[in-house]
Amino acid sequence: MIKLKICDGCGKERPIWKSSGTGGLKLCQQCWSCHKSGENIQKPTSSEIPRVSAKRAKKDAEYSKLRQRYLTDNFMCVVKVNGCGHGATDVHHTYAGSNREAFYLVQSTFLAVCRNCHSWVHLNPEKARILGYLK
Repeated sequence: MIKLKICDGCGKERPIWKSSGTGGLKLCQQCWSCHKSGENIQKPTSSEIPRVSAKRAKKDAEYSKLRQRYLTDNFMCVVKVNGCGHGATDVHHTYAGSNREAFYLVQSTFLAVCRNCHSWVHLNPEKARILGYLK
């Protein structure tokens, strides 16, 4: 049975990977692999690790502006499942899967929909394709 000890790097109870040559620190495998002698061990914070690339962030910012403008101009749901007459809250992209990224910023592929109709489109893809809501 492996004996667990408190890691000096992350503070969690884990099997100790290395303890010699690290200034007397007891380190788990993950902390030891990140350790450089003579430096303090600090776990990266979530602010140091970008969630998306800079290119993707720029594209998302542009999409956000297009989406807002599109919903301002097209404020009623166009899918109208079961006689829906709600205001549009979502932008549905008619191209799905691998094609979606290529048409992400193309407004001619947008549909203004309410949340209920948007869910219906994605839960019923065969019917949505027949009606032209998915390509």
